[in-house]
Amino acid sequence: MMRTRPLKVALLGCGVVGSEVARIMTTHAADLAARIGAPVELAGVAVRRPAKVREGIDPALITTDATALVKRGDIDVVIEVIGGIEPARTLITTAFEHGASVVSANKALLAEDGAALHAAAEQHGRDLYYEAAVAGAIPLVRPLRESLAGDKVNRVLGIVNGTTNFILDRMDTSGAGYSEALDEATALGYAEADPTADVEGFDAAAKAAILAGIAFHTRVRIGDVYREGITEVTAADIVSARRMGCTVKLLAICERAADGNSVTARVHPAMIPLSHPLASVREAYNAVFVEAEAAGQLMFYGPGAGGSPTASAVLGDLVAVCRNKLNEATGPGDSAYTRLPVSPMGDVVTRYHISLDVADKPGVLAQVATVFAEQGVSIDTVRQQGRNPSGGDEATAGQGGEASLVVVTHRAADAALSATVEALRGLDTVRGVASIMRVEGE
Repeated sequence: MMRTRPLKVALLGCGVVGSEVARIMTTHAADLAARIGAPVELAGVAVRRPAKVREGIDPALITTDATALVKRGDIDVVIEVIGGIEPARTLITTAFEHGASVVSANKALLAEDGAALHAAAEQHGRDLYYEAAVAGAIPLVRPLRESLAGDKVNRVLGIVNGTTNFILDRMDTSGAGYSEALDEATALGYAEADPTADVEGFDAAAKAAILAGIAFHTRVRIGDVYREGITEVTAADIVSARRMGCTVKLLAICERAADGNSVTARVHPAMIPLSHPLASVREAYNAVFVEAEAAGQLMFYGPGAGGSPTASAVLGDLVAVCRNKLNEATGPGDSAYTRLPVSPMGDVVTRYHISLDVADKPGVLAQVATVFAEQGVSIDTVRQQGRNPSGGDEATAGQGGEASLVVVTHRAADAALSATVEALRGLDTVRGVASIMRVEGE
């Protein structure tokens, strides 16, 4: 039987995502009520610019006083889509204190202070759901929190930022340089006017922190995540990847150590084989590859951002939270019971692709190989090509010009690789280290 008294919802933020949430709540009201077992009512919308026309939203619901809205006492669920750390953090904890559960899309806040928010929700017997904080419409948080709760997840490897995936895809398929691909992403609306959060990896790092915390049942904050962006990726890197049968992707990688006593979380560009499922993820799409002990390999794929996809995830959480409210229950809370330490990047073991600019004369390769051997880094393959003085490639080996030397290693610790690079820079015959890229997914 359906309860007649509606569940009241407060919406904090009415931008691209918030306005779409309000629209779906209105146009799909009957369906939502049937799925929940009670009608849901938009009871207030907190915004910064009240004069702005918001189609489909009753102007009487608009307020600039978000604090008063969450303190009303009759609000059942608060949906927070304003982003940032403050005032979102204070508004969420205030909502818990005044009887409301919370649905949030705020990856930055959850990655920074998720433990405190979970503690506040538990203290007041409320729900905190955040499917929309990671990978938009892709169901990912709930499968990790619930469907795989009885399994042991060992690795999460994914493309979790659509902007960077679009840029790298364009560089790979069209031969465009980084700046040209970024301009196209901006023109199409995939990149913000200030793309720093995306292209420098901050957005992906926040998502990696959330995913690692859920997957490994431990505390992982954004400061624990090693981060590199894509601004240094060149057309030459893309060509080198193609020669290896690979493509370049910005990956979020969360791993449990082989002995199970620690975890790592990192975001950086990497070469992955074209045979890997993530290599085929094109345009601005996201995909996450999960490796679990019993379930094996699972892949989640779909649009990772945008108003409608993100709103879909928000509404899915809203239905779950409202059902819990009707049943006087709460859903999965914080499961960070393992308290595993987060190991530094230096402990990560993987393969590397290193491109060096070297003097084109006899003995250089032997010197370079010696440096790798001294640091305990084993070389898998080497490719050397001479350059003519004008910068083009030609077979000039041993003629005193310059050459490009590409070394691909076997698996080695990141700390050993860093020491190797520093030693290479000290060789007179090494003019420069053109690029360093990890090789993943093999």
